[in-house]
Amino acid sequence: MYQAALSWDHCRSLLSVYRTGSLSAAARALGVTQPTVARHVEQLEQALGGGALFTRSPQGLAPTEAAEALIPHALAMEASAAAMVRAASGPDDALAGVVRITASEVIGTEVLPPILAGLAANYPQLAFELVATNETADLLRRDADIAVRMARPSQTALIARKVGHVELGMFARSDYLARRGTPASLNDLSGHALVGFDHETAAAQAVRDLGLDLHREMFALRTDSDVAQLSAIRAGFGIGICQIGLARRDPHLVRLFPAEMAFQLETWVTMHGDLRSNRRMRLVFDHLVKAMTDYVKA
Repeated sequence: MYQAALSWDHCRSLLSVYRTGSLSAAARALGVTQPTVARHVEQLEQALGGGALFTRSPQGLAPTEAAEALIPHALAMEASAAAMVRAASGPDDALAGVVRITASEVIGTEVLPPILAGLAANYPQLAFELVATNETADLLRRDADIAVRMARPSQTALIARKVGHVELGMFARSDYLARRGTPASLNDLSGHALVGFDHETAAAQAVRDLGLDLHREMFALRTDSDVAQLSAIRAGFGIGICQIGLARRDPHLVRLFPAEMAFQLETWVTMHGDLRSNRRMRLVFDHLVKAMTDYVKA
């Protein structure tokens, strides 16, 4: 009775209500009717003992403690279901099918698309799912097949290849410097428009380790999106930090304080060890290792 009542459809509805905060929005996201979602949630509540999973609040449906406890397990089911679909998209011994890749915002939007474009041109039967996020995907849970990470993975079940270090520096657009002047030292930054974070980040701590004590009140533009920061620097808004490899692509960007402001992010390409015998996964993994190695060395 318990196993028959607890289905993946019920867990999908749970996740959708959790993410959207309403039955109607969850139904639209899933492509089903609102009564169907309501019935799934009710059946899940009954299967798990009758306790409520959501309560009404001014903001919509709020998850109870019981629902919060279920979410990690439902996410694992979701990731496994998606991985199953990707596995079925092509045989293990064929260079065809879907590969899901996750990377940081900047790597995912600025670096990987041209790399994948070249790969897709040579292997048109491959399809890619690219997740650009600074949140670390759980490869063991199969949130993604392959990850480009700025930290060494600790799980022994993963295959990991270090491709080098992505170097970051401080830059400004040449017309901004012509307008506002070029700072002669780090102490002169207080008179400039700085681009930086809105909330505390690991990158901010890395900058402090170099001796530059940055706080959000110092920034004329505050955003936690690394892509938005990069766009602001390129637009001439002010001075900020970006990857050396990306700055080299823009002849208008000028590097400031190369001796004092230079730090590196260790970079790895990683995938689950169970995928080593899958031809398309191995092809994409090896291609990313080579391409990212070339990028960090450029």
